[in-house]
Amino acid sequence: MQNEPEITLQLVKDHGLTGEEYRRILNLIGRTPNFTELGIFSVMWSEHCSYKSSRPFLKNLPTEGPNVLQGPGENAGVIDIGDGFAVVFKIESHNHPSFIEPHQGAATGVGGIMRDIFTMGARPIALLDSLRFGEMEDPRTRFLLNGVVDGISSYGNCTGVPTVGGEVYFDSCYNGNILVNAFCLGLAKSDGIFLAKAGGVGNRILYVGSKTGRDGIHGASLLASSEFDETTEEKRPTVQVGDPFTEKLLIEACLEIMEFNWVVGVQDMGAAGLTSSSFEMAHRSEAGVRMDLSKVPLREEGMTPYEILLSESQERMLFVIEPGHEGEAIAILEKWGLDAAIIGEGIDGTGVRIEFKGKEVVNLPTFPVVDGALDLKRETKRPKYLDKIDQVNLAELPEPSRGDKAFLKLLACPNIASKEWVYEQYDHMVRLDTLVLPGSDAAVLRIKGTKKAVAISVDCNSRFCYLDPYNGAAIAVAEGCRNVTCSGAKPIGLTNCLNFGNPEKPEIMWQFEQAVKGIGDTCLFFDIPVVSGNVSLYNETKGEAIFPTPTVAVVGLIEDQTKIMTQGFKKPGHRIGLIGFTLEELGGSEYLKVLFDKTEGKAPALDRKNEKQVQEFCLELIQKGLIQSAHDCSEGGLAIAVAESCFATPEETLGAKLELESTLRGDTLLFGESQSRIVISFPEELTDQIKNLALSYNVDFSLIGITGGSKFTVSINGQEYIKQEIESIKNIWKTSLGRYAGQTT
Repeated sequence: MQNEPEITLQLVKDHGLTGEEYRRILNLIGRTPNFTELGIFSVMWSEHCSYKSSRPFLKNLPTEGPNVLQGPGENAGVIDIGDGFAVVFKIESHNHPSFIEPHQGAATGVGGIMRDIFTMGARPIALLDSLRFGEMEDPRTRFLLNGVVDGISSYGNCTGVPTVGGEVYFDSCYNGNILVNAFCLGLAKSDGIFLAKAGGVGNRILYVGSKTGRDGIHGASLLASSEFDETTEEKRPTVQVGDPFTEKLLIEACLEIMEFNWVVGVQDMGAAGLTSSSFEMAHRSEAGVRMDLSKVPLREEGMTPYEILLSESQERMLFVIEPGHEGEAIAILEKWGLDAAIIGEGIDGTGVRIEFKGKEVVNLPTFPVVDGALDLKRETKRPKYLDKIDQVNLAELPEPSRGDKAFLKLLACPNIASKEWVYEQYDHMVRLDTLVLPGSDAAVLRIKGTKKAVAISVDCNSRFCYLDPYNGAAIAVAEGCRNVTCSGAKPIGLTNCLNFGNPEKPEIMWQFEQAVKGIGDTCLFFDIPVVSGNVSLYNETKGEAIFPTPTVAVVGLIEDQTKIMTQGFKKPGHRIGLIGFTLEELGGSEYLKVLFDKTEGKAPALDRKNEKQVQEFCLELIQKGLIQSAHDCSEGGLAIAVAESCFATPEETLGAKLELESTLRGDTLLFGESQSRIVISFPEELTDQIKNLALSYNVDFSLIGITGGSKFTVSINGQEYIKQEIESIKNIWKTSLGRYAGQTT
């Protein structure tokens, strides 16, 4: 092309490529790339698209299982749930765009993850979000929180896909780099899964959806391969702009087209846009593709091939259809008011050839572009900070004579307080499939036409991961499984979103290596396949990295909808029991952070065998109808878990009276975050039956209190430790986050 810039080492660097990578490009293609081809390599070899730093570690995750229909490598993972149905799911990050432009960044993150799902032939039925913001004292946090929540709600609500749960955390480590991880689950016929393939000479390449503009060029692909600095605001133009109404039309049109057997393959245009979709589809099929960019629907004049190929404009798909059906396909799309055009075809060979206005502008083999990036063997090194924060000396912490002050502070802190202000902005009942509403351990959705339901939960305690990446990541898996178990589901699959700092730093790669190993080992032990995922690196600003945050989303299957369990106490006079045991652990706890401003100590221990027995015991209690509630004990410890069970029944707030016997410190007993614990409630007459069943599972089980009354009281070894009015503490817990978010100063 005329007037294209000369390829220089500085231009190569400006495209995020190193000198070594450029030399590899020259060797792979045997010539100097032109400007457009350089742009193609820059986005396809970015961390976001190539996984060049993470691939060597991800290969060790367990990805197979008897019910896995599709594992990693496609747009989303697929698991067969019986009765002719499959669930399709994935979680993905949109961190950097959301920090730069919170509304559009979060909105397009939701749109992108939904396209990953319906691209596979599945109707999206549920969204979850894992959000992390900086400390509340940071002046930008409130702006980011409101913008992200508004972006998620506006996009999800407009498309008619319910947002049914998630998590929201605050910590100073996210001041300069928030996390927005979006999860979507879809439902498909088990024999109706579509893959991103383009094989077949003469097959037509069909462009579908919104017109292509200049928004998003070098967006998700290169934003995800750099740290933030003083120039962050200048990157605002790289954030994509979403249109949820077009996305809704796209969902319906695509699912209609997919009813026909002449559809060969489908891929959404996400990160790297038309470039990634065309090259990846061709590569997976070991086929060739020819395209004419002059036929791409454009919304801006004068766009160059470089801009057309690298644009990350939203709500666009690429279909491959058999020849002779072009008219049928375009007629369906036009009926839904969508742009559509045949822009190319399958050809002999294994390359991609692209023309523009009668001139060839790209001629590249697919392998170098898609799989040619080097697997970077990054150096790993255990961070020195771990030597300083490894120990918490309980003797140095003042032991309170009562726990009221700590209890009230924890209820009000943003990581524990109700997230109602967030989820009340989301439409979580659209389609009328939501059986368990947001705020519980796991969301539950019915599978229409069957007795089945699915439970979904997203989890990660990044503070634990900071203190011990291996154990923290293992705990994330265990807690995700525990949450869906408490709903009555058997965990069947997992997806992860691995959020870390700069991989060029050995300490960061050590964290990454350890976290992936923790996830892999724990999934292997629980026999849970990792069927999809995402890696987000360079999450740091001015050299300060976020805590390692390997977010996991777990999907569980409930065979009988009548066996669904929730966390709220149901009736006064029921006994309260604790499955599992409490250890002398305060490291990484919310109590230690809120009361003493410390993030140190050892993360809680995780005994995988005990965890598995606890979950299996709880699941049998639910299936046999022996309990009325089940709630995972996590942030804030036992006292917070019991209080949340008091608050969780909207019809009637029930008080609770706990009577505990222990040799532990009071604050450790009530606010420590020992793993593998579940709070349950049940009629008193079932006590002996539950005790006997606990013995058969070899798990610890203790009676700790009774439901009812207007107060929340706790005594330890006969001494009153906490006494509060239940309605008063419920109000603190329920309103704290909303009051903060609604402040104007």
